[in-house]
Amino acid sequence: MTSKSIRDPKQDHLLTPENCAFLLIDYQPAQVNSLNSGSRAEIIHKIVVAIKAFKYYHIPIVLSTVNVETGRGKETIPILKQALGDTKSYDRTSINAFEDEEFHDAVLATGRKKLIISALWTEACLSFPTLDALKEGFSVYPLVDTVGVTSKLAHETALRRLEQAGAELTTFNQVICELQRDWSRTDTVPGFTDALYGADMFLDTRKSE
Repeated sequence: MTSKSIRDPKQDHLLTPENCAFLLIDYQPAQVNSLNSGSRAEIIHKIVVAIKAFKYYHIPIVLSTVNVETGRGKETIPILKQALGDTKSYDRTSINAFEDEEFHDAVLATGRKKLIISALWTEACLSFPTLDALKEGFSVYPLVDTVGVTSKLAHETALRRLEQAGAELTTFNQVICELQRDWSRTDTVPGFTDALYGADMFLDTRKSE
């Protein structure tokens, strides 16, 4: 049982810790409380696990909120803020995060051409930056089990549009397995197993919203 040599992690066509960044957009109270396309608590639990896993693999995280500085919106919900630690947040007024100069510059500054993205809602704050990023030549991976919107129809229709545009829909379990890739990479096995099994352990997070 001999694994092949590790492929160039920056040029690999699959996701690696060295070739991707994670975009996290608008996990704020109003957006979370309006979710009806899936279980709010399960979505928030999964995104918390995802944040911790991506930090473990040292993947750049670009965080954004909308309308906090204008007073129309509130900050990222506390349970996510705790998991994010000192991650810088880019506040904006644009619904499309890619139309905000600071956020867009932060994405470019990562130097990564593969973007894993989670945003609320699916039909707007996930869809618009995904479509723009695809147009700019990025490969984009919407993390479908961490996103949602006000109805199942809106969620499913938005994902269909993104897939038709070239986005590669994925789930957290698929991504974490793709990042790890081989059990012989023993340095990251403990964090990998914590993330993989933690993602499937339902935790009621509603009190933290």
